[in-house]
Amino acid sequence: MAIYLDACATAPPAAEVLAAMAEASAKAWANPSSLHGLGWAAAECLERSRAAIAAELGAAPQELVFTSGGSESVHLALLGLAERWPGPPAGQPPRLVISALEHPAVEAAAASLVRRGWSLARWPVDGCGRLLPDRAESLLAPPTRLVSLIWGQSEVGSLQAIESIGAQCRSAGIPLHLDAVQVVGHQLIDWATLPADLLSFTAHKIQGPRGIGALLLRPGLEPAPQIGGGGQERGLRAGTEPVVLAAGFAAALALCQQRLRRHGGRDPIAQLRDPLLAALLALPGVELSGPDPRQSLAPVRLPHHISLTLADRWGRALSGRALVQALWRQGIAASSGSACAGGGSRPAPSPVLLAMGYGAERAASGLRLSLGPWLQAADLAVVPDALERAQAELEAR
Repeated sequence: MAIYLDACATAPPAAEVLAAMAEASAKAWANPSSLHGLGWAAAECLERSRAAIAAELGAAPQELVFTSGGSESVHLALLGLAERWPGPPAGQPPRLVISALEHPAVEAAAASLVRRGWSLARWPVDGCGRLLPDRAESLLAPPTRLVSLIWGQSEVGSLQAIESIGAQCRSAGIPLHLDAVQVVGHQLIDWATLPADLLSFTAHKIQGPRGIGALLLRPGLEPAPQIGGGGQERGLRAGTEPVVLAAGFAAALALCQQRLRRHGGRDPIAQLRDPLLAALLALPGVELSGPDPRQSLAPVRLPHHISLTLADRWGRALSGRALVQALWRQGIAASSGSACAGGGSRPAPSPVLLAMGYGAERAASGLRLSLGPWLQAADLAVVPDALERAQAELEAR
């Protein structure tokens, strides 16, 4: 059986999630907009799921809009909000600020805004992937109208200091959107006190179903819908709501929140992650990228996340893509941190690692291991030897 270490890409659905979806499929399969008893049952299931998800995050149900996933949530937040604002003064286009480490969905939405006349600025980061605090004053000055930041970086695991950044955005009167896809389910979130205005997350990263995500937004923020039609989701997102997926989403988040609360708000997966990280860093040619969770004064890191760069015994960078393939031949599913050139033998350097100051060759050697509650210590015990064998295989080529 394969050892699955790619939770940041997607997570296997939990049994409780599948059970909740099966029940919803049997009892709430109708269109929730239909004005008959079967439609009412579906609508009730949908709204119960919405209320349950919102409550777990300290939000009100009316603050939560269902989407098809994190990418759509990001586009609704950024493009929808931008459409609501009046045109800029002549010669001064409004500015969007994003970090240098954003997910491609945010980059795509930003590019769309640039085509519409916005300007774009990227907030630079240090070698651990954390935003440089001394750039806040200039980046939050006019004409900045919107800030969108990835809270937990999927490739190198860095967590941004949202409390201070959010306070600065609030002081400047600038809405802050957070991509929390990798954070929700791994730490407790209180939307009522979080200094952000819009928050995107999705189900399939937390052992829920694919095909559903959500956007939390503050009262008074009404982004223009990006999908027109039947006016569902308070007119913000047309299309028949996926009632069954919403039920699975609610069940998945409830499992995560229960696990966090049982452990004092901390994700217990870190107790498995830390010994594995230590064993991997003892191997020659293996270096950590992103924050080091072993150092108490280091910036914080996603609790289920390990990211590495790898070299051979002579110090030459190894291909992260090739390492992923070599590990899979040993039954371990991992991910390369780099964006690989499709069909080519040489991987492209990771833009994230380049932004953090890595050279091009090292930036193509990234490996990501991301864990979940389906794992036991015995599963992870074989990983260091497997990685060492994968390194040796590539060296022998």
